[in-house]
Amino acid sequence: MRYGFLGLGIMGSRMAARLLRAGFDVTVWNRDAGKCLPLVELGARQCASPKEVAASVDIVFAMVADPQASLDLCFGADGVLAGIGPGSGYVDMSTVDPATSRRIAEAVAAKGARFLEAPVSGTKQPAADGTLVILAAGDRDLYDRSLPAFERMGRLSLHLGDVVGQGAKMKLVVNLVLGTMMEILGESLALGEKCGLAGDQILQVLAEGAMANPMFRVKGPMILTGDTTTSFPLKHMEKDLRLTLQLSRELEQDLPVAAAVHAVFGKALAEGYGDRDIAAVVRSL
Repeated sequence: MRYGFLGLGIMGSRMAARLLRAGFDVTVWNRDAGKCLPLVELGARQCASPKEVAASVDIVFAMVADPQASLDLCFGADGVLAGIGPGSGYVDMSTVDPATSRRIAEAVAAKGARFLEAPVSGTKQPAADGTLVILAAGDRDLYDRSLPAFERMGRLSLHLGDVVGQGAKMKLVVNLVLGTMMEILGESLALGEKCGLAGDQILQVLAEGAMANPMFRVKGPMILTGDTTTSFPLKHMEKDLRLTLQLSRELEQDLPVAAAVHAVFGKALAEGYGDRDIAAVVRSL
């Protein structure tokens, strides 16, 4: 099986490296061609366009930043659609809205190829460790064919049904919880500081109770020390919350807390923290 990987940012580079280190045949492309070099050193082949990758492999994986990037990757003049053909598969692992996934799925199907959306839950370290949670929906046969790769990239892969869009919805629901937890941790530590409480003791209390969780354990010390080394860029969290609110309006589901949390992330983004870690949301408080 020949695999392609498009998009070699914080997540994609680590996911593709997992496949290469496991001995998979991988061809890569990235808009910034220089990001391909570390993977070429691991044994990857490099192509000059998504079209070339799609034309030369059995299954193409993509991991890009947002809906527009996914659409450009697919529909561009030298995009995936220009190279993919019958029998091939396209797996978009980006976090996008359901409508974007459906649009890409329809276009891929029109070329006689198969499509699967497979956004992931997890950030930089889980991508490096192969412990992502993969949230797939769409063509079941392509899911089964992709499982050997998914098992190298993640610790859990779910097929959420044949209806494209369910994977995107699951990812937005999950990241609504993530964003809200991140923001309220920042608020709590900010309030505690104003009260004269020691931040490390607040985190100790949280870690010993029902609210203990890995994210607080990692992000709490980052907030206290001012470390905003990027694992999950704040601009991507703002985008995910924005897409979640868009989905809520379509479904006529009121999300008042989500709206408030999105406003805080939006403020942090406007203040220039977009490329920093989501822990930087505390700066806007």
